[in-house]
Amino acid sequence: MNSTKQKGMFQKEYAFRGIAVLCGIFVIVLTITIGAFLVYKGSDTFLKFGHTLWEFLGSTQWEPTDNAEGGGSVGALIFVVGSLATCGLALLIATPFGLGSAIFMTEISKKFGEKFYRPVVEIFAGIPSVVYGWVGLTVLVPFIKTVFHRQVGHSVLAAGIVLAIMIFPTITSMSADAISAVPDSCRKAAYGLGSTRWQTIYRIVVPAAAPGIISGVILGLARAFGEALAVAMVIGQTTALPENIFSTTKTLTTEIASQMGNAMEGGEMKSALWTMALLLFLISLLFISLIHFVSARGEKQKGGGES
Repeated sequence: MNSTKQKGMFQKEYAFRGIAVLCGIFVIVLTITIGAFLVYKGSDTFLKFGHTLWEFLGSTQWEPTDNAEGGGSVGALIFVVGSLATCGLALLIATPFGLGSAIFMTEISKKFGEKFYRPVVEIFAGIPSVVYGWVGLTVLVPFIKTVFHRQVGHSVLAAGIVLAIMIFPTITSMSADAISAVPDSCRKAAYGLGSTRWQTIYRIVVPAAAPGIISGVILGLARAFGEALAVAMVIGQTTALPENIFSTTKTLTTEIASQMGNAMEGGEMKSALWTMALLLFLISLLFISLIHFVSARGEKQKGGGES
């Protein structure tokens, strides 16, 4: 009887392990398939229509033709700069608030942070992007227009603030988890040497949690790069390089979202949009690689310190 039960347990274990392996293989195959499809569709810009990589990344002339003959310009520099400007500004705004919030909920007020503050932050993560965009359009855009005396409130600044609010929960949650993972023995050792609470936080705890914090920042940046709807509602949608934070411009995602549905299949316009989608895919892979690199380096340093 015992052998029968043991045999049944082994069968269940192998069955669940097989399901897990199949799911893992499916995700890997799906990712490779998406990447191959984007390479196939995005390469037409260079192979079929004869444009160069330098023209695509280094030119501001964006006038692709919506036909299969080509002959237009596919310079995507405006959208690349727009994405970098909005996401960089969002990161500058969100990172200090996210790290400060993480320190508050894990080191300053643990009970209040875990019971009230963290659930509030997690609620922010679940709000749909269209809600952020709508609030930005109806509240933030008029506010910027009035306070800074601009003709329009749509701007890189508005998009950066909206994105900062959207990536704030990601940075806060991952930073809080990284700080919580620092052993209490490190804090006690610092207190034993006469350090104050703030000295312990910024000299011991934060450096020890740096790999996790950096991973959270990179993940938040990846989220910002992939956002389209909320940014499109507040950035102004002007095909021009931004001169300052009050300029209107476009990003890679907003241009893809606004043009992909109307572009002719097989035309130069749609091929250029697929190439921008491929660029976003490569940027996402870069961010994921950076996260793995930072995490692996942190584990290596931790292992070296313990030894």
